[in-house]
Formats: sequence, structure tokens, C-alpha cells
Amino acid sequence: ACAHCAAGHAGEPGKHGVGPSRAGVFGTTAGEIPGYSFSTAMKNSGLTWDEATLDRYLTSPMKVVPGTKMAFAGLSDAGKRKEIIEYIKAIK
Repeated sequence: ACAHCAAGHAGEPGKHGVGPSRAGVFGTTAGEIPGYSFSTAMKNSGLTWDEATLDRYLTSPMKVVPGTKMAFAGLSDAGKRKEIIEYIKAIK
């Protein structure tokens, strides 16, 4: 896992930190992971966390979901985003 992600997101299912657990996120609808208080913007975004959406979001979270609580500015490196997405896909 990348250090950026680990700072705010636990890798264990159901364990939430500043952000929701990243386990089991791939394929879900934004804001549906139980036990975390998502922003209204995230809950109302209608996004499904597939590869394309995760890539856009990780590039610039606040542009994709204005009002998101995620303070991460974004990751311009496409290779690193791909690595993160592959990791998210792998953790159930």
C-alpha cells in the first residue's frame, strides 16, 4: 500500500480511520461502505469504484467530487495510480 493511502485508510475490512477502509471498495458505489460517515457530496456522487473512476478520482479527488472530505490533492503519476488501483482491486 502507498504511504499516502495508509495515512488515512486502513486495509482491514470494517476498520475506518480518517477515511473509510480501502478493503472491499472496488466495485462498490461511493458512500456505501458501512460504518463510515461519508460526506454528502460523496454519498450523492453516484460513482461506482471501477478502474476508470478510481483513476479519475485519484488524479484529482476534489475536482471529481467537489465537497469530498478527502484532503489528498491528487496523484499525477499514472503508473502510481495504476499500482494503487491494482492494490485496491486485490484487497477484499
